[in-house]
Amino acid sequence: MTYAEFFYEIKNKFMGADVSDIKEHLAYQFNIEDEEAGGAFYVEVKEGQLFVEPYEYYDKDAMFISDPNTLMEIAEGKIDPVWAFTTHKLRVEGNIDKALRLKEIIELKQKEMKQKEKEQKASEQKVSEKAPAKGKVSKAGSSKRKKK
Repeated sequence: MTYAEFFYEIKNKFMGADVSDIKEHLAYQFNIEDEEAGGAFYVEVKEGQLFVEPYEYYDKDAMFISDPNTLMEIAEGKIDPVWAFTTHKLRVEGNIDKALRLKEIIELKQKEMKQKEKEQKASEQKVSEKAPAKGKVSKAGSSKRKKK
């Protein structure tokens, strides 16, 4: 996977998180250590909006350094960022208090994804309830056999 492919995949994991309740400015830089997917990008929360861009951020609050697999698992909510830090899968530099807010952003995104899944299942259930069961033919669609 190239850096560009990795970046757009990880951007999709972050984007859509409702950060409107986060009033403070947060700026994180992520350094990905990998021969193929290596590079840097930033995540910024500014005035209740989330930005994810493929550039370095020089006035960052914190910098996260990891391999691409670890970062993807964190973004997907498969592993906790604090656990990743504790087990040395993730290195953090900068303001640790602001760095801990990353977990909040990930949890907001996970909550939103679960809500969308729940709504989609409910919508699918409504559609299946309206559709006739397979194998059953309505009276209007049935035909009488001709007698010979």
